[in-house]
Amino acid sequence: MKRLSCSTGGGGGGGGGGGGGCSTSSSGPECHAYSAGMAPACSIHWFRKGLRLHDNPALMSALRDCQELYPLFILDPCVHNKEAMGANRWRFLLGALRDLDGGLRKLNSRLFVGAPQDVLPGLFREWGVSRLTYEYDTEPYSRRRDQAVGALARDHGVEVVYRISHTLHNIDRIIEENNGKAPLTYVRFQAVLKNLGPPKRPIPAPNLQDMKDVRTPCPAESGDEQQQKYGLPTLEELGHDLSCLQEALFPGGEEEALRRLEEHMERTAWVCSFEKPQTSPNSLSPSTTVLSPYVTFGCLSARTFWWRLTDVYQGKKHSAPPVSLHGQLLWREFYYTASVGVPNFHRMLGNPVCTQIDWDTNPEYLAAWREVFEELLLDGDWALNAGNWLWLSASAFFHQYFRVYSPVAFGKKTDKHGDYIKKYLPVLKKFPAEYIYEPWKAPRSVQEVAGCIVGKDYPRPIVEHEVISKKNIQRMKTSYAKRSQGVSESPQPQKEE
Repeated sequence: MKRLSCSTGGGGGGGGGGGGGCSTSSSGPECHAYSAGMAPACSIHWFRKGLRLHDNPALMSALRDCQELYPLFILDPCVHNKEAMGANRWRFLLGALRDLDGGLRKLNSRLFVGAPQDVLPGLFREWGVSRLTYEYDTEPYSRRRDQAVGALARDHGVEVVYRISHTLHNIDRIIEENNGKAPLTYVRFQAVLKNLGPPKRPIPAPNLQDMKDVRTPCPAESGDEQQQKYGLPTLEELGHDLSCLQEALFPGGEEEALRRLEEHMERTAWVCSFEKPQTSPNSLSPSTTVLSPYVTFGCLSARTFWWRLTDVYQGKKHSAPPVSLHGQLLWREFYYTASVGVPNFHRMLGNPVCTQIDWDTNPEYLAAWREVFEELLLDGDWALNAGNWLWLSASAFFHQYFRVYSPVAFGKKTDKHGDYIKKYLPVLKKFPAEYIYEPWKAPRSVQEVAGCIVGKDYPRPIVEHEVISKKNIQRMKTSYAKRSQGVSESPQPQKEE
């Protein structure tokens, strides 16, 4: 049996790829309509990121002229693995899937969770599938995967229908409107969007009326056997150590996402006056919405978020992009667009908009960085992570490389007593304020009184900030001097390596 695996092959293009699927045009994905004489469809709706029922046009396409529906989520080892996802993010994902299953059961359906060996070709045959629907994904791996799946679907006579709903707009349309290039400044990006108009309004979740002629058959297996084959695994079954997990302050799921959205929207004055970066990254309670993981996993539609903000803004004085909450959604869209239009967006080599810098190569340090800034993130959005690090490192988009954040000076300025450190690094909580940001500088006697010996109970610094920051500024200065004057600000999209 052909199986979907990490080596799906193929280039970076299209989402549908055959089987009577969709094609992206100026007005967005166009799907083949069904004639009245066609037999009712048996649809798989393949949930990937859009883990919600509201504003899910691909799911609604699955229900059209449908007799049997199989909502499916596949644990893809290339995406869902312990190296890329920490236990917190796994817990969030499983919570989102559990919530999704609950929502589907209220519609007399359910969620099927497939392991790699159970994926699509076998299910096409087993369930007699005639249509596959899914939400379009712009990431390079996802586009390659979907191209391969399109070919498999064509081989099995299955129509493929995909819809755009993870982003506010059709990203390819934005690039097309900008003469085939990704706009690489926020101002230019806004100008392009002005020509396109506002995002489409979100659509309602399906209801029992939408499902009245649709059934989700239960497989022949029953009880424990069915749960083992199609049920949701536990964190323990996935090999995670639960002892490292604390209370889930941000549980995954559509219901929680919509509840939190409404909770924030009731704070009208706060929403209207919101400006970033006038927020506090080291406040003891979040100074932002913390809706990012819900949007990343698709528990909350970006379009629902956008239009709910529009409702709150209506008739009131409010902040504006790029600093407003609308502006934050546009930053997301900006980085998504750049990630599609710029090859090798997530790395320096082969990335034509990234300054080529002679960085140190230290696998141990890189692994430690990845643990903190990739594995431990709750949202972990590929395009946003890459784009923000390109910006913050002054490698692209932002070019004032001499502006360097100091983990010591910044903390002393914004949280002089170290309350944030004491909360999240309790091993340091007994240090005096003068040493809490630099415990390695505390005399041995102070460390002993604090009950924390640096080098034993708490690691020593891997670099001296004062030294390495100056060294890196010089590297940046040299790299900027070498930049070719012929490099276009908006390079033509190229084939990814």
